[in-house]
Amino acid sequence: MTNPNRSHATQAKAQPKPLSGLLVVALEQAVAAPYCSSRLADAGARVIKIERPEGDFARGYDRHVHGESTYFVWINRGKESVALNLKQPEDLAVLERMIADADVFLQNLAPGAAARLGLGSAKLRERHPRLITCDISGYGEHGSQQEMKAYDLLVQAESGLISVSGAPGDWGRIGVSLCDISAGMNALIGIQQALLQRAVTGQGSGVHVSLFDSAAELMSVPYLQAQYGGRAPDRVGLKHPSITPYGVFTCADGRELVISIQNEREWAEFCRQVLKRPDLLKDPRCANNAARCAHREFVDGLVSEVFAALGSGEVIDRLTSAQTAYGNVNSVYDLIQHPQLRTRAMPVGQQRARLPALPWQVEWEDADYPPAPRIDEHGAALRAEFAATKSSVF
Repeated sequence: MTNPNRSHATQAKAQPKPLSGLLVVALEQAVAAPYCSSRLADAGARVIKIERPEGDFARGYDRHVHGESTYFVWINRGKESVALNLKQPEDLAVLERMIADADVFLQNLAPGAAARLGLGSAKLRERHPRLITCDISGYGEHGSQQEMKAYDLLVQAESGLISVSGAPGDWGRIGVSLCDISAGMNALIGIQQALLQRAVTGQGSGVHVSLFDSAAELMSVPYLQAQYGGRAPDRVGLKHPSITPYGVFTCADGRELVISIQNEREWAEFCRQVLKRPDLLKDPRCANNAARCAHREFVDGLVSEVFAALGSGEVIDRLTSAQTAYGNVNSVYDLIQHPQLRTRAMPVGQQRARLPALPWQVEWEDADYPPAPRIDEHGAALRAEFAATKSSVF
């Protein structure tokens, strides 16, 4: 049996990383930009992280991983850190010389802050035609709300994500930084596409990503349902607004299972083998998914009754026989012990932690994650490397 925690790199001959030789300068903070640059570093890019003298404020979110921040450990591995006070001309000049050598310049400062420093993306590409710039903002660079501060929960609310998430009642935050992560992923996609384009044209380009656009794109199905179907989906908890049965049901021993019926073939087998009610296949209230959704209380009631009369072992046996998709309602602690979880080790100070592995497995990945840098850990070396004696077009 293959060990799920064994790196793919140890099972096949290591290959050169696809972004080796590229320099990424990241004027970044919090989650969205660091998420993007960490994935570039994973692919072999050299990432120089520019921090304020007191450090990226994500370093202070908590101290749970051997005294370090969970957020910072997660998305800053493999980077070099230099602390610069960009209000000081000499520190700004160091950054400018770095950018002159860079392939990618990534930033997610407050709206307009980079431009006020003379680091607007359009001007940078005029000076360095092969440079790829990526600006991550809250609401984009146009429109009446472009100057608004944007943090993940605020964008979850502003975009309508929380209006279709969770159960009826009080509003609830989506439990991870979904808007930040989505924006970071979109920035990564845009940068990679720009690199491919540059390989063909020889020219850099600008990538612009906003948290709001990223959240709005995630909302495409509810948007289309409301815009063209006349009704936005309700908050239905662990059910599905447009598929029935699809949700959580409780077995006689108290174990909760989530099931999903996606088509009529699955429904037929579910009726025959799980519910033991083949007669339902002739019931007009169950004729198709639309009918079942219209009679959701009736259908879910039938499923609940059967599950409540059976132990979870027998329910799972029936679901498996019928090839009905199901899952457990797990806690974070269940995830930690999950047999499918792949993790990789990472140095944190003088100790080691295990983090979830990258969701893609490739031949060039390392056996372990590299460490995240201390504040200004590489400052002296980087200041020497990009000293004023080095040629610069700034």
